[in-house]
Formats: sequence, structure tokens, C-alpha cells
Amino acid sequence: MKLRVLGAVCAALTLTLVGCSEKAKSSDEGAQDKSGVKTGEGVTDSTISLGALTDMTGVYASLGKSVTQAQQLWVKQTNAAGGICKRKVELTVRDHGYDPQKAIAGYTELEPKVLGFVQFIGSPFAAAVKDRIDGQDKGLVLPQAWSASLLGSKYVRVIGATYDVETINAIDYLLAEKRIAKGDKIGHVYFEGDYGENALTGSKYAAKEAGLTVVEQKIKPTDNDMTAQVAALKQAGVKAVVVSAGPRQAASLVGVAAATGFKVPVVGNNSAFAPQLLKTPAGPALETNYFVAAPTLPIGDPGAGPAKLAKEYGAEYPKDGLDNGVIAGYNAARLFGEVLEKACASKDLTREGIDKALLTITDFGSDFGMAHDFSDPTAPSSRESVIMKPDAKTPGGLKTVRPAQAAAAAKSYTLK
Repeated sequence: MKLRVLGAVCAALTLTLVGCSEKAKSSDEGAQDKSGVKTGEGVTDSTISLGALTDMTGVYASLGKSVTQAQQLWVKQTNAAGGICKRKVELTVRDHGYDPQKAIAGYTELEPKVLGFVQFIGSPFAAAVKDRIDGQDKGLVLPQAWSASLLGSKYVRVIGATYDVETINAIDYLLAEKRIAKGDKIGHVYFEGDYGENALTGSKYAAKEAGLTVVEQKIKPTDNDMTAQVAALKQAGVKAVVVSAGPRQAASLVGVAAATGFKVPVVGNNSAFAPQLLKTPAGPALETNYFVAAPTLPIGDPGAGPAKLAKEYGAEYPKDGLDNGVIAGYNAARLFGEVLEKACASKDLTREGIDKALLTITDFGSDFGMAHDFSDPTAPSSRESVIMKPDAKTPGGLKTVRPAQAAAAAKSYTLK
């Protein structure tokens, strides 16, 4: 199916044969600089070129902007400190607007020009080119996407728990807080496609382990009014709701539920919130009955890592607010930077050298809430999730209500 999707999109875009061909590439074909460092795609004697495929105009526009600006901040800081391996880092950004054709076209355009990607928003889009990345391109991609379908690749590496594991942790929080109990029904409103359906797999597993029943409501990214879904879940008698969609859908769901007297807790995956929602009519309801699971501490957490980044980001972008995209973007860029440093030490800045270097990183990012291990491409870098709650008084709009931990069910769960 993934190959058919890629082939159809390539045909629709009338790409050249080179753009979607099974062109052979080998890092062994790279040159060496004067210091003996091997180089390949995206690397010259003076620059390291990286790519970012973001969404600044679609369903995740607010997230995409903060992720991208945080990565541009990292580039600026890195270059000011002398760069990496005696080279300046360059970041080329393409906005796909959460459109599959634009996403794949952007990847096809940038792939030959960059060493790898510090950003690729959208699980379905990353999954659509995963076979191509694994088979011919072999460039490191750090997606802002957490579908388990991306696991197993040496090159597409998820930072944090996948959506299924994250959802298990979210439901565990509701159980631990006695907001739901054995025998209850829980609703799950989810996007069609990799993101939502992977999260649904997690909720079904958690429900089976805890003696719950899942009531499903599948939606499209273009569905913004959750009135019908709320009515269906209310009629079904659910005691809580999981939402695996975008910020707009989450706000509509929580707002409509509150307006109709349907006072049940709602918990969302990490991309189902934006602080701008707190200024909408749904704001009070979000602060009352909404929770968010994520692979890092919130940007407004008083811990040293988030506090330092919030200060630096605020100084660089004083007119822009804070959200969790800042940490997600900066963390990914910083990880790529650590990989580059290790590859430089091994005198191999080719794609092959980058991939080898990542496998040696086993304790990354603890200053943002949890440690990540990238030694096994078949596993997520962590099975822990932080649980947060909207709070208009906290910078970034979220406060921590449970620090990073993995539920027993998340530890026993076998990734599909």
C-alpha cells in the first residue's frame, strides 16, 4: 500500500525518473576533506545541510511554526559556537501544509541536497516515503510523528513513545486517578490513518488489560465540529474519552461536551493541544477536564532544561508564544547535532556514518523529562510519557501533573 501511495503521488506530480527511481546510492562514494573526514550528500568542506518538512499552514500550523523556529534557534546557537566539524549548519525548510502531495514533493526536492531531516511532520507522509528511505536514500529522518509504523527503520527514528504506547500511558493515568474503573466504557475519537489508528491500537490494548470497552469515533483531519461525536459517545455512556487528532478537534470535543453537560475527562496525544485554545470559548473546559500525554516535559515546566530553552526562545522570538513544539523541535535538532559530533569524531559525515553514530546514543534528553535510547531501531526510544494539564497561568499553557513514567501495560505491550 505504501509503495502504491508513493507511486501514485509521484505520477500525479509528474516527477522525473530520478526523483522516484530506485537510484543506487552509496556513502562509500563520498569524498574526504583535508582532515580525512568522509563526506557525502549535503556536506561540503564548509557546510552541513539539513532539511525540515513542516506544516505552517495546515492542521498543525501552530505546532509547525514553533518546531521550526526552535530548530532555527538551535542552528543559530550552534553556528555561533563554531559549528560542527569545522562546518556551519544550514537548515532548508519546506511547508507542506499537511498535504500529502506537497509533503512527498518536498521530500523529493530536498533529499538529494541534504544530509538528513531534523523534522518531518505527519506520520502518514513519513510512512509513505519510509520504504524509499530504507531502500535507496538512507538519510536520517527525525519525524515529529510517533506512529509505530515508523519503527524498524535504521533511518526514520522516532523520539519518544509511539502513539500506541503513549495512549496506554494516558489511559493508565485516568485509571490511577480513579476517573475510570473496570467495566467502564471509554470513547476514542481519532484521525483516520497512521496516527489515529496506531493510537487506537493502544487504547484497545489498555482497555483489554483493564477490563474496559472502547467506543470508536473515526474522523478526518478536515472535521472540525465534534458535535456528532460527542452526542454518540454520550449516548453510549462512556466515562472518559481519548482524542487522537489535532488541537481544533480536541477543543471542539471538550467544548461541546462541557456545553451539553457531558462532564467526563478527556485525554489527548501529544499533538492534540495548542495553548491558543485557552483563549477560545473552550478554554475553561480544557482547564477543567482535559489532559495531554507527551514524550517531554512541557515548555513551562520549572525544570532546568525547559526553563533555559523557554528563556532563549523568548529572547529570539519575543512576539511568539511558547508551546510544546518548541521542545519537540529543539530536542530533535539537538539530537541530530549530537549525532553529527559523534560522526565527526569517527571521521565519517556520510549518511552511513550518521546512521552508525545514532546507534551509539543510549542516554539522550533527560533534561527534558526522560532519557532516550536509540540503540534499537525496532523499539521506541522510550516507553514513558509525561501527563500534563492545560493551565492558562503557565507559560506554554500546560503544567505537569504526572512526571515521566511507563505504565505496567505499556511495559508489557508488544509493539505491532
